[in-house]
Amino acid sequence: MDPVDLLNDWLATSALRPSTRAEYHREVTSFLEWCALEQNPRTGEPRHPVDPIGAGPAEIARWSYDTHLHQYLGDRSFDGPDALGYLAAHHPDVARSHDRRVTALTGYYDAAVARRIITIPPDLKVLRSGVPRPPGAKNRLTPRERAVLLACTGAWGPTRSKHWQRDQLCVFLLLEGLRPAQVVRVDRRHLYPHPDGSWDVRAPDDAENVGRKFTLDPLTGAALKAYLAVRPEPADPDEHALILSSRRTATFSRWPNKLIGQIAATHPLLVDRDPALPPEEREKPITADAVAHTGLWDTPAS
Repeated sequence: MDPVDLLNDWLATSALRPSTRAEYHREVTSFLEWCALEQNPRTGEPRHPVDPIGAGPAEIARWSYDTHLHQYLGDRSFDGPDALGYLAAHHPDVARSHDRRVTALTGYYDAAVARRIITIPPDLKVLRSGVPRPPGAKNRLTPRERAVLLACTGAWGPTRSKHWQRDQLCVFLLLEGLRPAQVVRVDRRHLYPHPDGSWDVRAPDDAENVGRKFTLDPLTGAALKAYLAVRPEPADPDEHALILSSRRTATFSRWPNKLIGQIAATHPLLVDRDPALPPEEREKPITADAVAHTGLWDTPAS
């Protein structure tokens, strides 16, 4: 499989949101095009093309510098923590964009490992600036918003949705810290109940490995039991996803975000999160990612 085919196959089979797939396709394509160049795009000097499959942090750092960072680093070379620290301190937005590009390439090389094209992916953690979200940006719900969401979820019954037990479970799984792509990948064969009402679950990753273990609170366990009692048989006997669509097929990672939007729309405190602020300064409606970062009882450690 050549590098472009790998990119297309990875994104076509991933659970990423369409907007994220488009962004990752743009960034990785930029890297692949840079690898094929026979001259430095910045200086015009001759150079040897780079094998993208065999590239490592050094080559990716050169691509980042040549195509994105040189205008911000001035006379500094992109050669390690000092350059990353400078970007973080003086150009945090640029540093965050750089980290997203590193994330895109990390996924690309993980896909190469999953397809046995390479054995070990390059360690790209050394290229991350680690700049957090801007101060004041909400990537999780406030305690009041969480309380309102739980109330709205409890009221999300048969008059709201034919599949209300499934919808309630989705919200609780997000509050347990599962990301949207993990929620839709929970495998019904990897559900392990405990006597106290809690459950252990595992959500397969992009490579369909068993995935990280989540221990669900008894509150989520009760929602899981309620859904299992009404969960339909999948249209395909080989489909093992816990969460099924109305067509009895696996859902997509964008579905939890759509559901959260529908539930949030039932309460003004979730629709209009900062009514005292001018419209242009208000927070956007809550998302499934924001719920996953919130936690059922307290903010997750990571």
